[in-house]
Amino acid sequence: MAEMSPALRQYLLITGNYWAFTLTDGALRMLVVLYFYQLGYGALAIAMLFLFYEFFGVVTNLLGGWLGARLGLNRTMNIGLGLQIVALAMLLVPQAWLTIPWVMAAQALSGIAKDLNKMSAKSAIKTLVPKDAAQAGQTLYRYVALLTGSKNALKGIGFFLGGALLSLLGFAGAIATMAAVLTLVWLSSLLFLKAELGLAKNKPKFSELFSKSRAVNILSAARLFLFAARDVWFVVALPVYLASQFGWDHWQVGGFLAGWIIAYGLVQALAPRLTARTDGKTGKHKGSALPGRAAALFWCGLLALVPALIALGLGSQYSHVWLIGGLLLFGALFAVNSSLHSFLIVSYAREDGVSLDVGFYYMANAAGRLLGTVLSGALFQWWGLEACLWVSSAMLLLTLIISRGLPQEHEA
Repeated sequence: MAEMSPALRQYLLITGNYWAFTLTDGALRMLVVLYFYQLGYGALAIAMLFLFYEFFGVVTNLLGGWLGARLGLNRTMNIGLGLQIVALAMLLVPQAWLTIPWVMAAQALSGIAKDLNKMSAKSAIKTLVPKDAAQAGQTLYRYVALLTGSKNALKGIGFFLGGALLSLLGFAGAIATMAAVLTLVWLSSLLFLKAELGLAKNKPKFSELFSKSRAVNILSAARLFLFAARDVWFVVALPVYLASQFGWDHWQVGGFLAGWIIAYGLVQALAPRLTARTDGKTGKHKGSALPGRAAALFWCGLLALVPALIALGLGSQYSHVWLIGGLLLFGALFAVNSSLHSFLIVSYAREDGVSLDVGFYYMANAAGRLLGTVLSGALFQWWGLEACLWVSSAMLLLTLIISRGLPQEHEA
């Protein structure tokens, strides 16, 4: 335990940084949506404010992994925190300056900051788990699941926080408060985070940005379609459908989706228990109890059924029940799939320069979110929510097919 204490302290510091950043990220998104809605901006104009946020996630994850291996994960994490403070400061200008191009630029910086922070946090975990300790794989899985699950729960809380700060302090007051708190977190990170964290022994070349690991490449392709399958109906189509078809007001839609994200994060944190392999007779864990390809196929197969079932149910007189119930089931199953994938990438990643593989993988994650976001608006506008759901199910089947190429064991 004495040997683990420094690593645990670093883990808690990294997790604290990630939590603080996530709260401001969720709150900032809700602040921008609500404030510009109050100013009279339409839904499409508000959606465009986040276009660069998603696009730069693709670029940042690819380059961020390379920077993390060369500079150290402490520096990339601190750069991410610093950029978020700059993005917040950009929104403290007079209201007349808050044009769409200016806010898009601020959101682009925030998107870069978010993905630098996330890549650094998840890569750092692999460096903090002792390689020769018993149950090291299980410890790694628990650490990854806790970080991932808590992040999404706090993102949902951030939605509530953004609305509350806007009501209590106004837009400028809310932004200034978040910038001040995040500055304190950034200063503590500069002082206490280890300088050599995640630093590669052999400095990777720029040409090594793309992973040479078959397992990482297959998992990255699966991740792309997994997240595109979620966002193709969740990001744009679902909120608009709830407002237009169910008659929910803005606060009901925002509150429900925030609650969904919080519950989703809690299930992610429980994923190691849900995916552990057990003996059918004794009920005890078999071997290492670490999930691999079989678990990825099983949970993805279950998830692929849900959007299709919701699409079928929307045509019935109980469409409310089908949509809300299906959304809750989808969230639980998606949370397990996401947490399982997050563990597998950290497990597959190379020891030296872990951020290269993790960054490449989250580049695919960001590309999937971007693809899903664009398709969500287009499909819903042309063919409605049912089309979004059928495309989601098809993407999950493609994820299932791709996942068949993963290694049979959890090791790369």
